[in-house]
Order: sequence, then structure tokens, then C-alpha cells
Amino acid sequence: MSKTVPAPRKSNSSPMGRMLLALHASGACRIAPKSLAGIGVIFMLHRVREDDGAEFAPNRILEITPGFLEATIGTVRDLGYTCMPLDEAVTRLEAGEHGERFAVFTLDDGYRDNLTDALPVFERNGVPFTVYLTTGLPDGHAEIWWVALERAIASAVAIRVTLGGREIAMFTRDAGEKNDAWNKIYWALRALPEREMRAEVRRLAAEHGIDMGALTRELAMNWDEVRTLAAHPLASIEAHTADHFAQAGLTAWDARSDIERGLARMEAELGYRPRHFSYPYGDPGSAGERDFALASALGFRSATTTRKGLIRPAHAHRLTSLPRLSLNGDFQDRRMLEALLSGLPFALAKPLRSLGID
Repeated sequence: MSKTVPAPRKSNSSPMGRMLLALHASGACRIAPKSLAGIGVIFMLHRVREDDGAEFAPNRILEITPGFLEATIGTVRDLGYTCMPLDEAVTRLEAGEHGERFAVFTLDDGYRDNLTDALPVFERNGVPFTVYLTTGLPDGHAEIWWVALERAIASAVAIRVTLGGREIAMFTRDAGEKNDAWNKIYWALRALPEREMRAEVRRLAAEHGIDMGALTRELAMNWDEVRTLAAHPLASIEAHTADHFAQAGLTAWDARSDIERGLARMEAELGYRPRHFSYPYGDPGSAGERDFALASALGFRSATTTRKGLIRPAHAHRLTSLPRLSLNGDFQDRRMLEALLSGLPFALAKPLRSLGID
């Protein structure tokens, strides 16, 4: 199974896909300095489920198939990585143990398919994993607004939103127009204060007959399911706030409150206080130095971002701003994964920035 290469997706023709395939085909990744690969990798996933074949599916980047997850596990083992729990990887990083590369699998938010589709793959392969849980999802009040936006656009022949006092109106009659609308509206929404953004998505969802509470119940685990996963010897459930707000967009008080409310709910439902944390969205605009310091002050052993990169020895001094490697649904191809794990794409993309530390 470890040698399986899923059929390349059409998106492999994107500039990023072409670059990764070219690096792999050239052999450059195989002769790249081993230091570029660092000492380990923390994979970032969200959903694991079979591809439904939808032509318009902008959130597919957050999904991989069970088959590709299995192939990824085989690939990292073939390359000499040891799959281990997040807590053990952090211990090794702190201790300066760099003898063998580690691979850690993490999944953000708390989707039901983490239990139904991802767990069987991890079980078959004996691989530990971490789910970073947004507690508002099993509580039923957090909104999976990005899926609501996708479904609103998917169901409409025209779409209208008002963002920052400016109206955007577009036809959405076919997949091309729907993708154009998504790209314009999604990024305009992300530029707004999050409460304003969510209010507009809520209005849009209601206009197109989408029940956001029902959507959360459809896609997210409930607390009984979370407890089932937490009891599994391969799984660990860690913190991802209560409401999934971008921390950098909140006041210091609100940011701390969002984390602490999530911790309190996890302690009440699961009986322990999480030791690891993941920042919602996790990009540089959503989590910065103030937020890294807050995670440390709250006593987390580690905190992960969505900043792209591999783990290096210097990250022992940046344990609350760890980068991850996204298993992106648009790039489900072993060749691309091998290119990324070589570290060469990151070295080529940012030779002067951060001295290799995200």
C-alpha cells in the first residue's frame, strides 16, 4: 500500500503543482542537502473523506481521501520517518534528540470524518494522531462558515454580498463563475473584522436556505463522538479555541477568553486540560508574536500555526509558533509530497526570510 500513487488531480497543472513535479522529475530533491529536510514534519489536515467529484469545491483544499492518507503514511515510512505522537515529538525537540526524523499527524477543528474515515486508516497503520478541537463545534454554536459560503454559491445562479459598505454582485451559473465568485468574496470576507464577516455569511446562508446550525451538526463531531475518539489509544484531543476566531484580530482579553473557554469545556467534557494548541487559521495575519506569547503564558507545551515549513532544531526555542506541512487536497500526489519533504521548495521560496524559521 505504501507505494500507491493516487491519480494526479487536474490541479497538478497549477504553477505550484508544476513546480513540485518538476523538482521531483529533475532529481534535485534527491540530491538536496539533507539539512533542508530538517528533523521532522508536523502534517496539517482538516477533513478525510472520499472525493465526491463536485466540479465546484473550493474547500477541497481542506480534504484528502483515506487512500492518500494511507499513501502518505507509507511514503514517510519509506523515507525513514518515525510516526509518533505530538507530545513525544515535542519532548525530542526540547531534548535536542535529532537522530531520526519524526512525522506527526494533526487534524484541525473536529470534523466527524476524523472519527469515521481517518481513524480506520490510522488504526490499520498503528499511527498516532492529534485532533485540535474547536469546542464550539460539539457544543453546536460555532459556525463552519467557509462551507456555508461554498454551499450558498453552489446553490445559486447569482450571488450578492455587502462587504465594508460595498456591494459585490456576480453571476454563478457554472463552475467557472462560481469559482470566480468564491475567489472574490472569500478573500474580501477574510479582510473584514471576523464578527462582521460572520454576520454577512449568516445573512447569505439564510438567503439561500442554509441552516448553519444544521451544517455544524452535519459535519462536526458531537461530544459523545469526541469522547470516543479521545478514549482511543492512538488519538489525542488538544485545544483549538471555543469559537475559531483569528486570534490576532481579537483584543488580548478576547483572545485569551476564547482559548480559556475552550479549555474549560474540554476539561468539563473530557476530564483533562490540553497541553497543546493550534491557532485558528494560523497564517501570519491570524496569529503573531502576541498570540505566541499568550500560548506560552497559558502553559501550552506547543502551539502550531499554518505557516508552511518543516521542523528544525531551532524550533526548540519557538515551540509556540511551530510550522506545519499541509496535506492539501489539490496536491494528492506522492511525487509532490516527496518534493516538499526534501525541504528544497521552502529553501527556494524564501532564501532570506526568517533564516528558515517560521
